[in-house]
Amino acid sequence: MIEAILAHATLGAALAILIGTLIGIVVGGLPGLGSVVGLTICLPFTFSMEAGPAIFLLLAVYCGSVYGGSISAILINTPGTPQAAATTLDGYPMARAGKGGAALGWATMASVLGGLISCAVLILAAPQLARVAVQFGSIEVFALIVMALTCIAAVSEGSMLKGLLMGAMGLFLSLIGTDPVLGVPRFEFGVFNLSAGLDLIAVVIGLFALSEVLERAALRGSSIESVRNVRIRLPNFADWRGRWGGLGRASAIGCGVGALPGTGAATAAFIAYALARQTSPRRAGFGAGEPDGIIAAESSNNAVTGSAMIPTLALGIPGDVVTAILLNALIIHGVTPGVRLMDENGPLVYAIFAALIVINLVMLAMAFPVVRLFGQLLRIPERFVLAGVVSLSLIGAAAVRGNPFDVLIAVLFGIAGFALRRGAYPLAPLVIGLVLGPQLERALRRGLIIKGDDFGAFFTHSWIASGIFAATAVLLLLPVARRVWMRR
Repeated sequence: MIEAILAHATLGAALAILIGTLIGIVVGGLPGLGSVVGLTICLPFTFSMEAGPAIFLLLAVYCGSVYGGSISAILINTPGTPQAAATTLDGYPMARAGKGGAALGWATMASVLGGLISCAVLILAAPQLARVAVQFGSIEVFALIVMALTCIAAVSEGSMLKGLLMGAMGLFLSLIGTDPVLGVPRFEFGVFNLSAGLDLIAVVIGLFALSEVLERAALRGSSIESVRNVRIRLPNFADWRGRWGGLGRASAIGCGVGALPGTGAATAAFIAYALARQTSPRRAGFGAGEPDGIIAAESSNNAVTGSAMIPTLALGIPGDVVTAILLNALIIHGVTPGVRLMDENGPLVYAIFAALIVINLVMLAMAFPVVRLFGQLLRIPERFVLAGVVSLSLIGAAAVRGNPFDVLIAVLFGIAGFALRRGAYPLAPLVIGLVLGPQLERALRRGLIIKGDDFGAFFTHSWIASGIFAATAVLLLLPVARRVWMRR
């Protein structure tokens, strides 16, 4: 193994990791771009590269972009990637309170540690997790998404009815487009551009970025001053006291969800955040700037990056668009993922393991200059900063699918988001419903086909599905039990 790693430890490999990590963090931090855009831009440049550096470059872009989304989520309340949507819930309140540097420090350390834990899981438990992943069918995935939806209740305390209403609205909006089973358009209201559905990035940009700009303009003042001079302030060892368990639990959720085809980092982040909000001894501070919320969101979504490679490498099954691009890159360079990968390309696989560890360490070093760059940009007068946010947001909305109609969607949701803020409606449940809705519907429809439209059979389909449904019930009943206990 050591010989295989040293054989790939070349100058080209080092440059690929450095450049890829930098590109990934910047692309992830810019609203509307994200992992897929970054990988798509870099993929053509890997065709003329050797297999090792090419894969390292793409992996670095992937890992860096997942972390980079947290920077804009914390500083300007705009998740650069959907995976960072949960980070805004506590990261942005910390920044508004003048603790942006601390929030970024928690996010950076949680991201790096979560990524390193996933690397360890990938190295030690890939074959076992691959066997478990094979047992996850549509019904098991449906149960997992239902568990993730419980975080709607977790982020709606104090306004449960409004939160559930917004979650239901998000689920409805996810239905707009083409039926995934019948292939017919629905809820497009005669608008051809809606037949492809609402683009998630455009909706998130409108709800968070554009509505934030309107809110600041309406208040004739903002919290930009509190993040102009932001610098990453890493938490010391004493600050972690009592938080290691939350880090390990969230990372384990990320590793488990990442190993399942068809789920993704956003699902892991919402599940981990919901569980942390229920179990953390500092749960009362969630939503107002509690580091435990940042740790849960960032460690879980970054833990997905390593474990997502398990079905990709061990089974040849891409879990999402990102791993599909990585799978294609492997095939282009003559590497065939699957059960014989270790026998046929063992040295490269070991080098990929080592590269993931190095990428997470490089990400820690790269975070400081990139955040400083964002801080310098925020030194520009506020009216120009807001104009820049609007411009980048609209460009990002149009760039994802190359469809100018998405710009209109972003603007409309920006106005709607501003109105919802004024009515004290939480925006996070709407995004949760919109993110998880398509996965929920596909899994439900396929499961009903398998079970002959007998929904009751879902609960006894397998021990995995039954266990997940039972865990979901515990998560929902835990707050009620806690209130009863406190009253007694």
